[in-house]
Amino acid sequence: MQRLDKLLSGTGKWSRREVKLLVKQGRILADGAPAPSPEAKYAPETAVLSVDGEPVMLSRYTWVMLNKPAGVLSATEDGRGRTVLDLLPTELQKLGLFPVGRLDKDTEGLLLLTNDGQTAHRILSPKYHVDKVYYARTAGRLEEVDCRAFESGMTLEDGLACLPAGLEILSVGETSECLVTLREGKFHQVKRMLAFRGKPVLYLKRLSMGKLPLDAALEPGGFRLLTEGERQMLQNGGKGIV
Repeated sequence: MQRLDKLLSGTGKWSRREVKLLVKQGRILADGAPAPSPEAKYAPETAVLSVDGEPVMLSRYTWVMLNKPAGVLSATEDGRGRTVLDLLPTELQKLGLFPVGRLDKDTEGLLLLTNDGQTAHRILSPKYHVDKVYYARTAGRLEEVDCRAFESGMTLEDGLACLPAGLEILSVGETSECLVTLREGKFHQVKRMLAFRGKPVLYLKRLSMGKLPLDAALEPGGFRLLTEGERQMLQNGGKGIV
């Protein structure tokens, strides 16, 4: 059983102060009756809640999609600078969210945050081979021989063995643009693989994880809760995202 204000603030749509006002105005129905107080407790699995007549979907866990901007750390706390949690409102920060994997400080794009540790662990597990697609801009001219090197897998100068990956060239010139598809997520892997081919990365952004793309409407630093359909993708231990 959880307090009504905690349940509703956990959706990211209202703060606890706003829930208190909504209750006072009689705009929240709980199991068909006006909610008596923000402190009233309900079971998230069975409670039927609505605000202004609109049903509220409750879940035990929270999942957030973030368009991570450059300069922010993929961590819950870090004394060196701002973290992705600092981009969220206070009510979401209180839910124990953590990043599902990480993006480098200067890398942008899709990052999931959740408090569902079991599903997050399975999504990151090599067992499920969740493809991650990145857009990269590199120095130098990418060539088909680079694509073949990615497809074959490579061992870097420092001994790091990289599984076969995808490299799709979008444009070439003094700088080149490409899409890189990985099935693993080793430290700085996209940057290290392209640097090994003599094409150092100038800009990097993650576009998707499995079947889940970054919402094009999210500006850098923007976020939203996953939709019910997106959450369904993550069920069964993350198998649906593959």
